[in-house]
Amino acid sequence: MTERIAVIGMGQMGSAMARRLSEAQYDVMGHDIAEAVRENLSAQGVKMADSLSTALAGRSIVLTSLPDPAAVNDAWLGDDGIAALAEPGSLIIDLSTIDPDTMKLVADAATGKGHAVLDCPVSGSPNEAGTGKLVLLVGGEDDAVRRGEPLFELLGQTWKHTGAVGTAKVVKIVNNMMSMGNVLVAAEAFSLGVAAGVEPQKLYDVISVSGGRSHHFTKRFPNALKGDFTPGFKMELGEKDLSLGIDLGRTFNMPTPTASVVREMYALALSQGFRGQDIVALMEMYRQWAVGKDPS
Repeated sequence: MTERIAVIGMGQMGSAMARRLSEAQYDVMGHDIAEAVRENLSAQGVKMADSLSTALAGRSIVLTSLPDPAAVNDAWLGDDGIAALAEPGSLIIDLSTIDPDTMKLVADAATGKGHAVLDCPVSGSPNEAGTGKLVLLVGGEDDAVRRGEPLFELLGQTWKHTGAVGTAKVVKIVNNMMSMGNVLVAAEAFSLGVAAGVEPQKLYDVISVSGGRSHHFTKRFPNALKGDFTPGFKMELGEKDLSLGIDLGRTFNMPTPTASVVREMYALALSQGFRGQDIVALMEMYRQWAVGKDPS
């Protein structure tokens, strides 16, 4: 019999994954702390629970997709948290991008209640979540990984086991540090090329087949050329993930000067009104700086 699933945290990523699993004939129940989110998704035909306890009842797999460490702590811990309320022997999988220490803390609470836990941040957009094209990073014990494998195969075209619980969060933080820096440098360099007189589409056509290209450049910049900054990955999440990387560096007494500069640039973009837009809106910030400037 197919296990029933609860998805806690029904934002862009959580709701897309819930829909993907539902389309694969899993019985999925969603829950979000925000009433407006619950009402909106219910109106779209998504099965939603008004409370955490209702969402968990009778469901042996729990996915959490939450915005930050505080939200994960709130959802997992305490007498009214997932660790206490989940069905006995549940498999609880956290898909959030948070620090490894918080992941280990909530995992210890859940395993202490007899549950299996997987640390499973994802890489990809809401569209990729809905079409099963994510990259999943999985930390946890082998038995739990085997139990979760059917879900990984549905949600992602690639998944990798990184080791114990917490290691997948480390890999995700490092990956996102690199990604955010890549997008910033690409936005700065591309905007300079345009300001110096190269037609944007021609510049993209050349760079997209040259050494400066990257996954994020070829994925995000075509939308930016159209002035489309619809969020696949929001600016504020980029800033948050860079902060996680800087904090992780401090934990190991390792300076992260490059990430610190990149994080400040994302914070600047937020202060200039780009909150809620895709990270590639960094290019629009540079374009606005260039407007009216005399290159001579």
